[in-house]
Amino acid sequence: MAKSRTVFFCSECGNETLKWQGKCPHCGAWNTIVEHKEAAAPARRTSGAVSGGFAPVLISDIDFREETRFSTGMDELDRVLGGGAVNGSLVLIGGAPGVGKSTLLLQLCAFLSAERKILYVSGEESARQIKMRAERLGSIHGELYITIETRIAEILNSVKDLAPDIVVIDSVQTVYNEALDTAPGSVVHVKDCTMALMRLAKENGITVFVVGHVNKEGSIAGPKVLEHMVDCVLYFEGEQGANYRILRAAKNRFGSTNEIGVFEMLGDGLREVPNPSETLLAGRPENAPGTCVTCVIEGSRPILAEIQALVANTSFNVPRRTSNGLDYNRCMLLLAVLEKRGGLRLSNCDAYINVIGGLQLDEPFADLAAVLAIASSFTDRPVDHATAAVGEVGLTGEIRAVNSLEQRLKEIRRLGFESCIIPARNKGKYKIPDGLKIYEVKNISEALSISIGAKRA
Repeated sequence: MAKSRTVFFCSECGNETLKWQGKCPHCGAWNTIVEHKEAAAPARRTSGAVSGGFAPVLISDIDFREETRFSTGMDELDRVLGGGAVNGSLVLIGGAPGVGKSTLLLQLCAFLSAERKILYVSGEESARQIKMRAERLGSIHGELYITIETRIAEILNSVKDLAPDIVVIDSVQTVYNEALDTAPGSVVHVKDCTMALMRLAKENGITVFVVGHVNKEGSIAGPKVLEHMVDCVLYFEGEQGANYRILRAAKNRFGSTNEIGVFEMLGDGLREVPNPSETLLAGRPENAPGTCVTCVIEGSRPILAEIQALVANTSFNVPRRTSNGLDYNRCMLLLAVLEKRGGLRLSNCDAYINVIGGLQLDEPFADLAAVLAIASSFTDRPVDHATAAVGEVGLTGEIRAVNSLEQRLKEIRRLGFESCIIPARNKGKYKIPDGLKIYEVKNISEALSISIGAKRA
Protein backbone atom coordinates (compact mmCIF):
# COMPACT_ATOMS: atom_id res chain seq x y z
CA MET A 1 0.00 0.00 0.00
CA ALA A 2 1.40 3.38 -1.03
CA LYS A 3 2.22 5.82 1.73
CA SER A 4 1.20 9.46 1.84
CA ARG A 5 4.04 11.95 1.62
CA THR A 6 4.53 15.37 3.09
CA VAL A 7 5.39 18.21 0.74
CA PHE A 8 5.82 21.93 1.24
CA PHE A 9 4.36 24.65 -0.99
CA CYS A 10 5.15 28.35 -1.32
CA SER A 11 1.87 30.22 -0.90
CA GLU A 12 3.16 33.03 -3.14
CA CYS A 13 4.46 31.23 -6.23
CA GLY A 14 3.39 27.60 -5.77
CA ASN A 15 6.92 26.21 -5.80
CA GLU A 16 7.12 22.73 -4.24
CA THR A 17 9.95 21.61 -1.95
CA LEU A 18 10.62 18.48 0.11
CA LYS A 19 11.45 20.32 3.33
CA TRP A 20 10.48 23.49 5.11
CA GLN A 21 12.58 26.60 4.47
CA GLY A 22 12.35 30.12 5.75
CA LYS A 23 12.84 31.61 2.28
CA CYS A 24 11.33 30.28 -0.95
CA PRO A 25 14.20 29.37 -3.32
CA HIS A 26 12.06 30.21 -6.34
CA CYS A 27 10.49 33.62 -5.65
CA GLY A 28 12.55 34.70 -2.63
CA ALA A 29 9.55 35.34 -0.34
CA TRP A 30 10.03 34.82 3.40
CA ASN A 31 7.81 32.69 5.66
CA THR A 32 5.54 31.55 2.83
CA ILE A 33 6.31 27.80 2.91
CA VAL A 34 3.30 25.77 4.11
CA GLU A 35 3.06 22.05 4.82
CA HIS A 36 0.70 19.65 3.08
CA LYS A 37 0.26 15.89 3.24
CA GLU A 38 -0.58 14.35 -0.11
CA ALA A 39 -2.95 11.41 -0.12
CA ALA A 40 -1.60 8.03 -1.15
CA ALA A 41 -1.83 7.35 -4.86
CA PRO A 42 -4.23 4.53 -5.82
CA ALA A 43 -2.74 1.22 -6.85
CA ARG A 44 -1.99 0.88 -10.54
CA ARG A 45 -4.41 -1.16 -12.56
CA THR A 46 -2.77 -4.06 -14.35
CA SER A 47 -5.74 -5.18 -16.41
CA GLY A 48 -9.17 -4.13 -17.50
CA ALA A 49 -10.46 -1.23 -19.52
CA VAL A 50 -9.47 2.28 -18.71
CA SER A 51 -12.39 4.38 -17.49
CA GLY A 52 -12.70 7.80 -19.07
CA GLY A 53 -10.11 9.50 -21.24
CA PHE A 54 -9.36 8.61 -24.84
CA ALA A 55 -8.02 5.49 -26.46
CA PRO A 56 -4.63 5.85 -28.18
CA VAL A 57 -4.89 6.76 -31.87
CA LEU A 58 -2.39 7.18 -34.68
CA ILE A 59 -1.33 10.79 -35.20
CA SER A 60 -1.97 10.36 -38.94
CA ASP A 61 -5.62 9.54 -38.18
CA ILE A 62 -6.27 12.77 -36.27
CA ASP A 63 -8.34 15.24 -38.27
CA PHE A 64 -7.41 18.79 -37.40
CA ARG A 65 -9.16 20.42 -40.36
CA GLU A 66 -12.40 20.76 -38.47
CA GLU A 67 -13.15 24.25 -37.20
CA THR A 68 -11.84 24.39 -33.63
CA ARG A 69 -11.96 28.14 -33.08
CA PHE A 70 -14.94 30.37 -32.59
CA SER A 71 -15.24 34.12 -32.36
CA THR A 72 -15.96 35.62 -28.97
CA GLY A 73 -17.78 38.56 -30.56
CA MET A 74 -15.02 40.93 -29.38
CA ASP A 75 -12.34 41.60 -31.99
CA GLU A 76 -9.77 42.76 -29.45
CA LEU A 77 -10.20 39.58 -27.38
CA ASP A 78 -10.06 37.43 -30.51
CA ARG A 79 -6.80 39.12 -31.49
CA VAL A 80 -5.15 38.33 -28.15
CA LEU A 81 -6.41 34.72 -28.21
CA GLY A 82 -4.86 34.23 -31.65
CA GLY A 83 -7.98 34.46 -33.79
CA GLY A 84 -10.70 33.36 -31.38
CA ALA A 85 -11.30 30.94 -28.53
CA VAL A 86 -10.50 27.25 -29.01
CA ASN A 87 -12.97 24.50 -28.20
CA GLY A 88 -11.83 22.50 -25.18
CA SER A 89 -9.32 25.12 -24.00
CA LEU A 90 -8.72 26.41 -20.47
CA VAL A 91 -8.15 30.18 -20.39
CA LEU A 92 -6.98 32.07 -17.29
CA ILE A 93 -7.75 35.81 -17.11
CA GLY A 94 -5.75 37.55 -14.39
CA GLY A 95 -5.85 41.11 -13.17
CA ALA A 96 -6.05 43.35 -10.13
CA PRO A 97 -9.36 43.49 -8.26
CA GLY A 98 -11.74 45.94 -9.90
CA VAL A 99 -9.90 46.17 -13.22
CA GLY A 100 -12.87 44.72 -15.15
CA LYS A 101 -12.32 40.95 -15.45
CA SER A 102 -15.91 40.06 -14.54
CA THR A 103 -17.24 42.79 -16.84
CA LEU A 104 -15.16 41.46 -19.73
CA LEU A 105 -16.41 37.91 -19.25
CA LEU A 106 -20.04 38.96 -18.78
CA GLN A 107 -19.88 40.91 -22.04
CA LEU A 108 -18.37 37.83 -23.68
CA CYS A 109 -21.33 35.83 -22.36
CA ALA A 110 -23.71 38.42 -23.79
CA PHE A 111 -22.20 38.01 -27.25
CA LEU A 112 -22.12 34.21 -27.20
CA SER A 113 -25.31 33.31 -25.32
CA ALA A 114 -27.43 33.70 -28.45
CA GLU A 115 -25.65 30.78 -30.13
CA ARG A 116 -24.08 28.78 -27.29
CA LYS A 117 -25.13 27.48 -23.89
CA ILE A 118 -23.09 29.15 -21.13
CA LEU A 119 -22.76 28.41 -17.42
CA TYR A 120 -21.49 31.31 -15.31
CA VAL A 121 -20.22 30.13 -11.91
CA SER A 122 -19.66 32.85 -9.32
CA GLY A 123 -18.18 32.41 -5.88
CA GLU A 124 -17.90 36.11 -5.02
CA GLU A 125 -21.20 37.72 -6.01
CA SER A 126 -24.86 36.89 -5.63
CA ALA A 127 -27.14 36.15 -8.56
CA ARG A 128 -28.84 39.54 -8.08
CA GLN A 129 -25.52 41.39 -8.28
CA ILE A 130 -24.67 39.61 -11.52
CA LYS A 131 -28.13 40.39 -12.90
CA MET A 132 -27.70 44.09 -12.02
CA ARG A 133 -24.37 44.21 -13.85
CA ALA A 134 -25.88 42.40 -16.83
CA GLU A 135 -28.67 44.98 -17.05
CA ARG A 136 -26.12 47.78 -16.90
CA LEU A 137 -24.17 46.21 -19.76
CA GLY A 138 -27.35 45.68 -21.77
CA SER A 139 -30.06 43.04 -21.66
CA ILE A 140 -28.67 39.53 -22.13
CA HIS A 141 -30.80 37.04 -24.01
CA GLY A 142 -30.17 33.42 -24.83
CA GLU A 143 -28.94 30.48 -22.80
CA LEU A 144 -26.88 32.07 -20.04
CA TYR A 145 -27.21 30.19 -16.75
CA ILE A 146 -25.98 31.55 -13.42
CA THR A 147 -25.03 29.46 -10.41
CA ILE A 148 -23.55 30.56 -7.08
CA GLU A 149 -21.27 27.72 -5.99
CA THR A 150 -17.76 27.24 -4.61
CA ARG A 151 -17.56 23.45 -4.24
CA ILE A 152 -15.81 21.88 -7.20
CA ALA A 153 -17.85 18.67 -6.97
CA GLU A 154 -21.12 20.59 -7.25
CA ILE A 155 -19.77 22.67 -10.10
CA LEU A 156 -18.85 19.53 -12.03
CA ASN A 157 -22.31 18.07 -11.34
CA SER A 158 -23.94 21.24 -12.67
CA VAL A 159 -21.84 21.03 -15.82
CA LYS A 160 -22.81 17.37 -16.25
CA ASP A 161 -26.53 18.12 -15.88
CA LEU A 162 -26.57 21.26 -18.04
CA ALA A 163 -24.00 20.20 -20.70
CA PRO A 164 -22.92 23.78 -21.57
CA ASP A 165 -20.58 24.81 -24.38
CA ILE A 166 -18.76 27.41 -22.27
CA VAL A 167 -18.08 27.58 -18.51
CA VAL A 168 -16.93 30.73 -16.68
CA ILE A 169 -15.42 30.39 -13.17
CA ASP A 170 -15.28 33.67 -11.20
CA SER A 171 -12.95 33.24 -9.43
CA VAL A 172 -10.73 30.18 -9.04
CA GLN A 173 -9.54 31.35 -5.60
CA THR A 174 -13.02 30.78 -4.19
CA VAL A 175 -13.40 27.20 -5.49
CA TYR A 176 -12.41 24.38 -3.15
CA ASN A 177 -12.47 20.59 -2.80
CA GLU A 178 -14.26 19.31 0.30
CA ALA A 179 -12.02 16.23 0.39
CA LEU A 180 -8.97 18.37 1.19
CA ASP A 181 -8.30 19.55 4.72
CA THR A 182 -6.56 22.84 3.87
CA ALA A 183 -8.19 26.26 3.74
CA PRO A 184 -9.99 27.33 0.52
CA GLY A 185 -7.83 29.48 -1.71
CA SER A 186 -4.61 27.74 -0.70
CA VAL A 187 -2.09 26.33 -3.15
CA VAL A 188 -3.42 22.81 -2.75
CA HIS A 189 -7.06 23.75 -3.38
CA VAL A 190 -6.43 25.91 -6.43
CA LYS A 191 -4.08 23.36 -7.95
CA ASP A 192 -6.56 20.53 -7.44
CA CYS A 193 -9.57 22.49 -8.70
CA THR A 194 -7.73 23.79 -11.75
CA MET A 195 -6.69 20.24 -12.62
CA ALA A 196 -10.35 19.16 -12.38
CA LEU A 197 -11.38 22.02 -14.67
CA MET A 198 -8.65 21.10 -17.13
CA ARG A 199 -9.92 17.52 -17.30
CA LEU A 200 -13.44 18.87 -17.78
CA ALA A 201 -12.33 21.01 -20.73
CA LYS A 202 -10.23 18.36 -22.47
CA GLU A 203 -12.55 15.38 -22.03
CA ASN A 204 -15.78 17.16 -22.97
CA GLY A 205 -14.60 19.80 -25.42
CA ILE A 206 -15.92 22.60 -23.18
CA THR A 207 -14.20 25.98 -23.28
CA VAL A 208 -13.48 27.13 -19.72
CA PHE A 209 -12.65 30.71 -18.73
CA VAL A 210 -11.17 31.09 -15.24
CA VAL A 211 -10.66 34.36 -13.33
CA GLY A 212 -7.54 34.66 -11.18
CA HIS A 213 -6.82 37.68 -9.00
CA VAL A 214 -3.41 39.35 -9.15
CA ASN A 215 -1.57 40.32 -5.97
CA LYS A 216 0.47 43.47 -5.36
CA GLU A 217 3.58 41.87 -6.87
CA GLY A 218 1.72 41.41 -10.17
CA SER A 219 1.51 37.61 -9.98
CA ILE A 220 -1.54 35.38 -9.97
CA ALA A 221 -2.52 35.30 -6.30
CA GLY A 222 -1.83 32.00 -4.58
CA PRO A 223 -0.28 29.38 -6.84
CA LYS A 224 1.95 30.27 -9.71
CA VAL A 225 1.32 26.71 -10.93
CA LEU A 226 -1.88 27.98 -12.56
CA GLU A 227 0.14 29.43 -15.41
CA HIS A 228 1.73 26.05 -16.16
CA MET A 229 -1.57 24.16 -16.18
CA VAL A 230 -3.80 26.28 -18.40
CA ASP A 231 -3.68 26.76 -22.18
CA CYS A 232 -3.80 30.56 -22.20
CA VAL A 233 -2.86 33.17 -19.61
CA LEU A 234 -4.29 36.63 -20.26
CA TYR A 235 -3.53 39.65 -18.08
CA PHE A 236 -6.03 42.50 -17.88
CA GLU A 237 -4.14 45.63 -16.93
CA GLY A 238 -5.04 49.24 -16.25
CA GLU A 239 -3.77 52.16 -14.21
CA GLN A 240 -5.75 53.20 -11.16
CA GLY A 241 -8.16 55.93 -12.18
CA ALA A 242 -7.51 55.53 -15.92
CA ASN A 243 -10.26 54.49 -18.32
CA TYR A 244 -8.11 52.41 -20.66
CA ARG A 245 -7.49 48.70 -20.13
CA ILE A 246 -4.92 46.55 -21.91
CA LEU A 247 -5.35 42.81 -22.39
CA ARG A 248 -2.13 40.94 -23.13
CA ALA A 249 -1.21 37.26 -23.40
CA ALA A 250 1.55 35.88 -21.18
CA LYS A 251 1.07 32.35 -22.52
CA ASN A 252 -0.88 31.01 -25.48
CA ARG A 253 -0.66 27.46 -26.80
CA PHE A 254 -2.80 28.37 -29.79
CA GLY A 255 -1.28 31.64 -30.95
CA SER A 256 1.16 34.47 -30.40
CA THR A 257 1.88 36.07 -27.03
CA ASN A 258 2.80 39.43 -28.57
CA GLU A 259 -0.68 40.71 -29.36
CA ILE A 260 -2.52 43.16 -27.13
CA GLY A 261 -6.13 44.27 -26.96
CA VAL A 262 -7.14 47.76 -25.89
CA PHE A 263 -10.44 48.56 -24.17
CA GLU A 264 -12.01 51.65 -22.64
CA MET A 265 -14.03 51.32 -19.44
CA LEU A 266 -17.29 53.24 -19.71
CA GLY A 267 -20.44 53.40 -17.62
CA ASP A 268 -22.14 50.73 -19.72
CA GLY A 269 -19.15 48.37 -19.84
CA LEU A 270 -16.00 47.89 -21.87
CA ARG A 271 -15.69 49.43 -25.33
CA GLU A 272 -13.16 48.09 -27.80
CA VAL A 273 -10.53 50.51 -29.10
CA PRO A 274 -9.74 49.41 -32.68
CA ASN A 275 -7.30 52.29 -33.25
CA PRO A 276 -5.18 52.50 -30.07
CA SER A 277 -2.55 54.81 -31.60
CA GLU A 278 -5.04 57.61 -32.19
CA THR A 279 -6.62 57.08 -28.78
CA LEU A 280 -3.35 57.03 -26.85
CA LEU A 281 -2.16 60.24 -28.53
CA ALA A 282 -5.40 62.13 -27.84
CA GLY A 283 -4.79 65.16 -25.64
CA ARG A 284 -1.06 65.31 -26.43
CA PRO A 285 0.29 68.82 -25.70
CA GLU A 286 1.69 70.81 -28.61
CA ASN A 287 5.21 72.23 -28.50
CA ALA A 288 5.72 71.23 -24.86
CA PRO A 289 9.25 70.26 -23.73
CA GLY A 290 9.80 66.71 -22.51
CA THR A 291 7.65 64.67 -24.88
CA CYS A 292 8.34 62.54 -27.97
CA VAL A 293 6.38 59.90 -29.90
CA THR A 294 7.68 56.50 -31.00
CA CYS A 295 6.19 53.47 -32.76
CA VAL A 296 6.33 49.98 -31.28
CA ILE A 297 5.13 46.67 -32.71
CA GLU A 298 2.71 44.70 -30.53
CA GLY A 299 2.31 41.36 -32.29
CA SER A 300 1.31 42.29 -35.84
CA ARG A 301 0.00 45.77 -35.01
CA PRO A 302 2.08 48.98 -34.93
CA ILE A 303 1.12 51.30 -32.06
CA LEU A 304 2.24 54.88 -31.50
CA ALA A 305 3.17 55.70 -27.92
CA GLU A 306 4.00 59.01 -26.28
CA ILE A 307 6.98 59.09 -23.92
CA GLN A 308 7.18 61.97 -21.48
CA ALA A 309 10.11 63.01 -19.31
CA LEU A 310 10.59 65.58 -16.57
CA VAL A 311 14.14 66.58 -15.60
CA ALA A 312 14.70 69.04 -12.75
CA ASN A 313 17.58 70.02 -10.48
CA THR A 314 17.67 67.86 -7.38
CA SER A 315 17.67 69.11 -3.82
CA PHE A 316 19.11 65.86 -2.46
CA ASN A 317 22.57 64.33 -2.49
CA VAL A 318 21.32 61.40 -4.55
CA PRO A 319 19.08 62.30 -7.52
CA ARG A 320 15.69 60.62 -7.68
CA ARG A 321 14.91 58.55 -10.79
CA THR A 322 11.59 56.85 -11.56
CA SER A 323 10.14 55.24 -14.68
CA ASN A 324 6.67 54.04 -15.58
CA GLY A 325 6.13 51.99 -18.74
CA LEU A 326 9.85 51.61 -19.47
CA ASP A 327 12.31 49.30 -17.77
CA TYR A 328 13.98 51.18 -14.91
CA ASN A 329 17.47 49.85 -15.60
CA ARG A 330 17.11 50.70 -19.27
CA CYS A 331 16.22 54.27 -18.37
CA MET A 332 19.29 54.55 -16.10
CA LEU A 333 21.41 53.33 -19.00
CA LEU A 334 19.97 55.99 -21.32
CA LEU A 335 20.60 58.73 -18.75
CA ALA A 336 24.23 57.65 -18.49
CA VAL A 337 24.64 57.59 -22.28
CA LEU A 338 23.10 61.06 -22.55
CA GLU A 339 25.57 62.45 -20.02
CA LYS A 340 28.64 60.71 -21.43
CA ARG A 341 27.93 60.82 -25.17
CA GLY A 342 25.41 63.67 -25.42
CA GLY A 343 27.14 66.14 -23.14
CA LEU A 344 24.10 66.79 -20.92
CA ARG A 345 24.87 67.16 -17.20
CA LEU A 346 22.17 64.95 -15.74
CA SER A 347 24.04 63.67 -12.67
CA ASN A 348 22.62 66.46 -10.50
CA CYS A 349 19.05 66.17 -11.79
CA ASP A 350 15.96 64.23 -10.82
CA ALA A 351 14.47 62.37 -13.77
CA TYR A 352 10.91 61.08 -14.17
CA ILE A 353 9.97 59.08 -17.28
CA ASN A 354 6.44 57.97 -18.16
CA VAL A 355 4.65 56.23 -21.05
CA ILE A 356 1.19 57.71 -21.54
CA GLY A 357 -1.83 55.40 -21.48
CA GLY A 358 -0.44 52.63 -19.28
CA LEU A 359 1.53 50.93 -22.06
CA GLN A 360 4.53 48.82 -21.11
CA LEU A 361 7.22 49.25 -23.78
CA ASP A 362 9.58 46.28 -23.93
CA GLU A 363 11.17 47.07 -27.30
CA PRO A 364 14.63 48.67 -27.30
CA PHE A 365 13.54 50.67 -30.36
CA ALA A 366 11.78 53.14 -28.05
CA ASP A 367 15.21 54.25 -26.76
CA LEU A 368 15.63 57.17 -29.17
CA ALA A 369 12.27 58.73 -28.31
CA ALA A 370 13.03 58.40 -24.58
CA VAL A 371 16.43 60.05 -25.08
CA LEU A 372 14.91 62.95 -27.02
CA ALA A 373 12.17 63.43 -24.40
CA ILE A 374 14.78 63.56 -21.60
CA ALA A 375 17.02 65.97 -23.52
CA SER A 376 14.03 68.13 -24.44
CA SER A 377 13.02 68.48 -20.79
CA PHE A 378 16.60 69.17 -19.68
CA THR A 379 17.17 71.93 -22.27
CA ASP A 380 13.55 73.15 -22.11
CA ARG A 381 13.35 72.96 -25.91
CA PRO A 382 10.39 71.06 -27.37
CA VAL A 383 10.69 68.36 -30.01
CA ASP A 384 8.62 69.32 -33.05
CA HIS A 385 5.01 68.21 -32.53
CA ALA A 386 4.88 66.51 -35.96
CA THR A 387 8.12 64.54 -35.46
CA ALA A 388 8.44 60.95 -34.24
CA ALA A 389 11.57 58.92 -33.46
CA VAL A 390 12.43 55.23 -33.69
CA GLY A 391 15.78 53.64 -32.84
CA GLU A 392 17.83 51.66 -30.36
CA VAL A 393 20.60 53.48 -28.49
CA GLY A 394 23.91 51.72 -27.79
CA LEU A 395 26.39 52.43 -25.01
CA THR A 396 28.67 54.31 -27.37
CA GLY A 397 25.81 56.60 -28.35
CA GLU A 398 25.21 54.99 -31.75
CA ILE A 399 21.70 54.53 -33.12
CA ARG A 400 21.21 50.92 -34.15
CA ALA A 401 18.98 49.52 -36.89
CA VAL A 402 15.25 48.89 -36.45
CA ASN A 403 13.22 45.97 -37.79
CA SER A 404 9.79 46.34 -39.47
CA LEU A 405 10.68 49.98 -40.15
CA GLU A 406 8.45 50.38 -43.20
CA GLN A 407 5.42 49.21 -41.23
CA ARG A 408 6.23 51.68 -38.46
CA LEU A 409 6.68 54.57 -40.89
CA LYS A 410 3.29 53.89 -42.51
CA GLU A 411 1.58 54.07 -39.12
CA ILE A 412 3.47 57.25 -38.21
CA ARG A 413 2.39 58.92 -41.45
CA ARG A 414 -1.20 57.67 -41.12
CA LEU A 415 -1.50 59.49 -37.79
CA GLY A 416 -0.48 62.76 -39.43
CA PHE A 417 3.21 63.04 -38.51
CA GLU A 418 5.34 64.91 -41.05
CA SER A 419 8.85 63.72 -40.13
CA CYS A 420 10.61 60.87 -38.38
CA ILE A 421 14.12 60.40 -36.99
CA ILE A 422 15.46 56.91 -37.76
CA PRO A 423 18.84 55.08 -37.72
CA ALA A 424 21.12 55.66 -40.69
CA ARG A 425 21.89 51.93 -40.65
CA ASN A 426 18.43 51.28 -42.14
CA LYS A 427 19.26 53.28 -45.26
CA GLY A 428 18.00 51.69 -48.47
CA LYS A 429 15.96 49.01 -46.65
CA TYR A 430 12.57 50.73 -46.59
CA LYS A 431 10.10 52.69 -48.67
CA ILE A 432 9.31 56.24 -47.55
CA PRO A 433 5.56 56.98 -47.30
CA ASP A 434 4.36 60.00 -49.27
CA GLY A 435 4.48 63.23 -47.28
CA LEU A 436 6.86 61.92 -44.60
CA LYS A 437 10.30 63.50 -44.25
CA ILE A 438 13.05 61.20 -42.97
CA TYR A 439 16.08 62.20 -40.90
CA GLU A 440 18.76 59.49 -40.77
CA VAL A 441 21.13 59.77 -37.80
CA LYS A 442 24.17 57.76 -36.75
CA ASN A 443 24.38 58.76 -33.07
CA ILE A 444 22.51 60.65 -30.38
CA SER A 445 24.48 63.86 -31.02
CA GLU A 446 23.04 64.08 -34.53
CA ALA A 447 19.56 63.22 -33.22
CA LEU A 448 19.75 65.95 -30.56
CA SER A 449 20.98 68.49 -33.10
CA ILE A 450 18.07 67.75 -35.45
CA SER A 451 15.30 67.50 -32.86
CA ILE A 452 16.07 70.27 -30.36
CA GLY A 453 19.14 71.97 -31.84
CA ALA A 454 21.35 70.87 -28.94
CA LYS A 455 25.10 70.77 -29.41
CA ARG A 456 27.54 68.61 -27.49
CA ALA A 457 28.95 70.48 -24.48
